Amino acid sequence: MDTHSSDVARPVLEAPDIARVLTRIAHEIVERAKGADDVVLLGIPTRGVYLARRLADKLQEITGRTIPVGSLDITMYRDDLRLRPARALARTEIPGEGLDGRLVVLVDDVLFSGRTIRAALDALGDLGRPRAVQLAVLVDRGHRELPIRADYVGKNIPTSLRETVKVQLAEEDGRDTVLLGVREPAPAPGAEQ
Repeated sequence: MDTHSSDVARPVLEAPDIARVLTRIAHEIVERAKGADDVVLLGIPTRGVYLARRLADKLQEITGRTIPVGSLDITMYRDDLRLRPARALARTEIPGEGLDGRLVVLVDDVLFSGRTIRAALDALGDLGRPRAVQLAVLVDRGHRELPIRADYVGKNIPTSLRETVKVQLAEEDGRDTVLLGVREPAPAPGAEQ
């Protein structure tokens, strides 16, 4: 997720849109997994965990079965640890059935460079050997730096690098929306403010 204090943002998805795309993604997962019998959803903190729980609820409505859902903290697997201030570790919670031989669907809010997903794949490798790994994202904004592609996309939002995408979810932010903003350019050195 991108954030910047001087963003001027406009909504591109509202609560009904988010609910609709999650329902569509859930149906796509059931279709591809031929029933979702061995599916495990792992959300990437923070908002990916909430989205994974919502998807699990939708999958249960469709299949009548409880879908295992957990979270996968990728903090220690990031390739930018030395470039950014350390952030607090989130929790990794693997459902009791484990991951071996299962279809793991990683869930995140925004797919951007692909580096978060690369870190998630590294973390996943330390936790088990899934039969397959797929990726579900609410928003794909482009600008990949690694050869990573989402299997399930709520909405493709082509952006420029100056633009920001901010996902807000009721569980964390009090409302459901996706905001597209534009960073105001930083003042030139020596310019009057």
